[in-house]
Amino acid sequence: MTEPAILANARIVLADEIVKGAVVIEDGLIAEIRPGRMDGGTDMGGDYVLPGLVELHTDQIEGHHHPRSGVVWNEMAAIQAHDGQVATSGITTVLDAMRVGTDENTRSSSEDVAALATTLDRAMNDGRLRAEHFLHLRCEVSADDVLEGFRLIKDQPRLKLVSLMDHAPGQRQFHDLAALKAYLTDKFRMSEADFEAFAAARIAQSEKNAAPHRRAIAEECRGRGIALASHDDATLAHVEESNSLGTQISEFPTSIAAAQASRDAGMKVLMGAPNVVRGGSHSGNISAHDLLRAGLLDILSSDYVPFSLIQSVFALAETGDASLPAAVRLASANPAAAVGLTDRGTIAEGRRADLVRAAHKAEEPPVVRSVWREGRRVA
Repeated sequence: MTEPAILANARIVLADEIVKGAVVIEDGLIAEIRPGRMDGGTDMGGDYVLPGLVELHTDQIEGHHHPRSGVVWNEMAAIQAHDGQVATSGITTVLDAMRVGTDENTRSSSEDVAALATTLDRAMNDGRLRAEHFLHLRCEVSADDVLEGFRLIKDQPRLKLVSLMDHAPGQRQFHDLAALKAYLTDKFRMSEADFEAFAAARIAQSEKNAAPHRRAIAEECRGRGIALASHDDATLAHVEESNSLGTQISEFPTSIAAAQASRDAGMKVLMGAPNVVRGGSHSGNISAHDLLRAGLLDILSSDYVPFSLIQSVFALAETGDASLPAAVRLASANPAAAVGLTDRGTIAEGRRADLVRAAHKAEEPPVVRSVWREGRRVA
């Protein structure tokens, strides 16, 4: 048994209230919450102590692995760099999103992803990482080779979540062909003729592959107890299909109707924290603020900016869209529960001592001062 550690004189963000007092940590767990001022321990100076944030969908690891076109970085170094960014953003549990299925957005082959996943497991087992890492496999179901990629990685020990995506023109996030054309013309310098040929080929590919690939991957996930997420559902038909596959999480629904139908079907609705911070979707879809006001937002994810998760929590509290405890639940308890991690995500006796000390001043981003995972300071 280790000597108890005490984080004293903090504003402790519990599930439903903020308590001024101390958190007592013993053997990696929260042993006690003591209201009131006290001498001794480590003085938090009135800073907030939050539960460690739980991230279900961050795309950053492949960017560290391929930092420039034609450049492939050492796998372990890439994972450690990503881990440092995550942990110093207050995230103590992260599902690293890696992608299979070849299309115009592919950065890593399925073999690359399998190697990264294997290295990630070794990094965790060797004690190299600050946060606890799991795997979220993003499957581009319209791609010809997505089943091969999925089956190459499906038995990885850290795989906790699989999302089913279709980024073909006319689908979901890219239902507006004019917006997609503008995006691809800028990104890939496509001519109008090139875009028309590209769109026709990708639409045909989706029509051939998407439905059977969704069914095959979903069936294997159900058999392995792997949580399943939809991605960018836009219509009631999309939600009905997702529900029929046993989906638990609706990632980034693009309309109020899809979010409401997902909730009615028992799915948890996940939206991007950058959407909160920016005040709207970068692709012109539904605002996370609108879903929150409608009572249809369960989980926030940092998506493409790790720090946005803790930033969005304080932004929601500052604008009055949510109390701080309610905002914190979107980034801690709710995502943890959605993937079966019931030992963390809230500050309560017996839970893991995954904790974040943060200071916040009005109209400015929060400052992450310290981070603990299982009672050990990691940042």
